Amino acid sequence: MNNPGRFTRLIAIAIRNCAPFVLILGGCKAGGAPPPPGPMPVTVVEVQPADVPLTNEWVATLDGYVNAQIQPEVSGYLIKQDYREGAEVAKGQVLFEIDPRPFQAALDQAKGQLEQAKGQVLQAQAQLGLAEINVKRDTPLAEAHAVAQSQLDNDTQSKAQNEASVTSARASVTAAEAAVENAEINLGFTKVRSLISGVAGQATMQVGNLVNAQSVLTSVSQLNPIKAFFSISDVEYLQLTARARKGKGDLLKDAATIPLTLTLATGEDFPHKGHIEYVDRQINSQTGAIRIAAVFPNPNDVLRPGQFGRVKGETEVRHGALLIPQAAVSDFQGLQQVYVAGADGKAHVTTVTLGTQVGTNWVVTGGISPGALIIVDNLQKLHDGAQVDAHRGQTAATTPSANSAAGK
Repeated sequence: MNNPGRFTRLIAIAIRNCAPFVLILGGCKAGGAPPPPGPMPVTVVEVQPADVPLTNEWVATLDGYVNAQIQPEVSGYLIKQDYREGAEVAKGQVLFEIDPRPFQAALDQAKGQLEQAKGQVLQAQAQLGLAEINVKRDTPLAEAHAVAQSQLDNDTQSKAQNEASVTSARASVTAAEAAVENAEINLGFTKVRSLISGVAGQATMQVGNLVNAQSVLTSVSQLNPIKAFFSISDVEYLQLTARARKGKGDLLKDAATIPLTLTLATGEDFPHKGHIEYVDRQINSQTGAIRIAAVFPNPNDVLRPGQFGRVKGETEVRHGALLIPQAAVSDFQGLQQVYVAGADGKAHVTTVTLGTQVGTNWVVTGGISPGALIIVDNLQKLHDGAQVDAHRGQTAATTPSANSAAGK
């Protein structure tokens, strides 16, 4: 170096400040090894036995509580649609009108025939009255031999015939009255009415179509309450039945024993609880399931037939169940494992057997014992035997999620 003074100053700087000089010349003495890391801080929950309601969940299809197909009872041409599709209709409300003219003509004709039959009755009664007069007049004359006996016999026969004519005429009146009533009924059928209150669907026939008794004009569904149909297994059915009996009821008579929750397609729970309304008479031998119908209140007709949802219901209460958070469980080659904080201050890997999912927890059926401390965080940074600094969190069995079931 051409400038000895500058080199001397560099040496002095290096002596005073070794670290920057290391970056330049690498001539300082290396520091000692870094201190070993401290225990990993982790949160643990203590496993404690608890009574846990186990809830099953089933896919359900919604349908109207009552569904009525609206069909005409007479044939004719549609001339009017009196309802708005998709609107609420009342029982007895007119939905369609069929051309009434042929039925009005039939009614007028039946009324005319009735009047004619009544006239025949009057005529027959008049003839009967004349025959009775003749019999009354000729009876004493025949006894006095003033007239021939044959004349009295003829009068008596004529009276009997007229009595029969009156009876026949009165029967004709009854038949004519029935024809009038039938014609009035048919005329009334030209106004097609709803048989139930509910929501009317789309019209399947349009004004101008020729319809008959086989034609389906529309459908009306009673939506409040609404039914939810789902199928459950034989085991679940027996569990539900046992659950109901513990509440001193059964599946049908005591609706409050097993309240049902309906989860909608949005993932939200319908605010109104339902109950079991119908249980099929037999289990399907091919699927091993039995069909159930639940009923849910449906104010404002929010739910509609054809929607899908998930029905949840408590099938049993597991006494002394052990719960662990889902977040604590890891899957390793098909095995479910958790980290347990041991008394030696280390994390130990434990394989567990999981049962039913309950909210954000799992019911554990094997692998751990009551009092175990399950690690729920920093799992990716742990290994078997790692030193941990455990801090207790909330016990899984006492969390709100333990009382809300997520189903299977």
